[in-house]
Amino acid sequence: MTLQQVLEAVKEGNISVQEAEKLLKADSYQEMGYAKLDTGRKERTGFGEVIYCSNKADDHLLNIFERLYRDEGEVLGTRASQEQYELIKAHFPQVQYDPVSRIIKIEPADKKRVGKVAVCTAGTADIPVAEEAAQTAEFFGTAVERIYDVGVSGMHRLFSRLDTIQSANCVVAVAGMEGALASVMGGLVSRPVIAVPTSVGYGASFHGLSALLTMINSCANGIAVVNIDNGYGAGYLATQINRLAVGE
Repeated sequence: MTLQQVLEAVKEGNISVQEAEKLLKADSYQEMGYAKLDTGRKERTGFGEVIYCSNKADDHLLNIFERLYRDEGEVLGTRASQEQYELIKAHFPQVQYDPVSRIIKIEPADKKRVGKVAVCTAGTADIPVAEEAAQTAEFFGTAVERIYDVGVSGMHRLFSRLDTIQSANCVVAVAGMEGALASVMGGLVSRPVIAVPTSVGYGASFHGLSALLTMINSCANGIAVVNIDNGYGAGYLATQINRLAVGE
């Protein structure tokens, strides 16, 4: 039962408050021994639980994937390896895998996507993280415009797409090296900017730390920063902003 159904049942006198409490506690998660699936997350937050695949044991990953798919009718996993994809595919032939973003998923073919989020990268080396953000947002029902390779070493490339970027409800700026793209976006557009530092760069980039520090010290306004290489977090937050913009 959903939360609304439980509350209606109490209101109509079909179940007692004590029975409702038991139902709500039972529905909050499913105990699997090695994992506690947060089955109430979508009801609470609007987003179902997502699997972080890296470092999971094969049987744990397979059982979690199966349970989420059975309960939700769709499932999203991040940071999945080719081997993990082959494991899942043997049991779910319809599963999709993108080796660039390392996203693994099953979703309805006719899923509705609304609004618009612009996902931009400074360079092509940043695309894996950008794709994790873009495909996360798409899985959660957001329409995404991809604008790649518009970094500060060739600003004219960015200016040529500025109208498209400005028309989005939110902008995701993905950049390694010195991470300047987010500051440029913050100074040019009226939309919220989610900055994603990547671990792309030479030695003094310190695996993304230099980009992270640039972004969190930006003098431009309207910029929020997620962790290094955290495309998933950016796609999730962008979807929340997009939903507010379209009134969902």
